[in-house]
Amino acid sequence: MPLLRQIRADFDADTIVLYQAFPPAIADSALAAGRFVAPFSLTRMTWIKPSLLWLMHRSNWARKPGQERILGVRVTRAGWEQALSQAVLTAPEPAVHGSAVAWNAAFAAAGVHVQWDPERSLRGAALNHYSIQVGIGRALIRSYAEEWVVGLTELTPTVRKIDALVRAGRHAQAQRLLPPQRPYPLGRTIARRIQADA
Repeated sequence: MPLLRQIRADFDADTIVLYQAFPPAIADSALAAGRFVAPFSLTRMTWIKPSLLWLMHRSNWARKPGQERILGVRVTRAGWEQALSQAVLTAPEPAVHGSAVAWNAAFAAAGVHVQWDPERSLRGAALNHYSIQVGIGRALIRSYAEEWVVGLTELTPTVRKIDALVRAGRHAQAQRLLPPQRPYPLGRTIARRIQADA
């Protein structure tokens, strides 16, 4: 069983795949350009997630307005870890921040936010371990969009097929279509900063 707070992801020696949901206009422009371009915003926080199932829960399997298209975003591990190394948790953690006042100051100044939410099953049930989501703020979003991203993949047809299989009770077939995931290695300093289990 995964540890309580553990990043599980599809990654190789140099890159990691993250998932995002977008309206069609953003997805179409990004896929055509091979990178994020307008109308993708460089002035508002964008949330990235290494768990496809958590994103499916959040987007209701690409049915929520503005989240109809699902992209796999392959980014450099160097960029991903740069983001984590600057992250501040969305809730105070005494072991990291000391006091609520210190956390408030750190959170207000943070360029990256990290939140842990219950991981989800294929059927959307909350599991007893957590999945990370990372908010990239304005200070780093241009680096994310223009430097870290090395590839974009359209996953909407795949997630719709998975959803249809789940609805038909064909869970084993649906499971086989999910992307691979394994524990992502973190250095001790980053793990402590984001309160990931070792």
